[in-house]
Amino acid sequence: MLIYNVTTQLDNLIANKWLLWMQQHHIPQVMATACFETYTMAKLLNVEEDNVTTYTVQYKATTMEHYTTYIDKYSATLRAETMATWGDKCIAYRSLMEVVN
Repeated sequence: MLIYNVTTQLDNLIANKWLLWMQQHHIPQVMATACFETYTMAKLLNVEEDNVTTYTVQYKATTMEHYTTYIDKYSATLRAETMATWGDKCIAYRSLMEVVN
């Protein structure tokens, strides 16, 4: 199992709108690609900056092929839409992990 982790740091002024957009729009689009089996979304609680909110979404893929398909076919369009919608009010960091237990 692979985990594609996207951690996003947001300006507090847009955090609630962004969260709703993610839940109703972006995550359903990602899941509609059929590249991931499931996902988990969490809010980081130990953020030291007062003016930001940080969320993480962990998308689970069963194979590297599924992940690569997502990156090659879908990610650029979805990232561009995110940038067009939120601009520099959110910064995302991405990582790929393999479950070892």
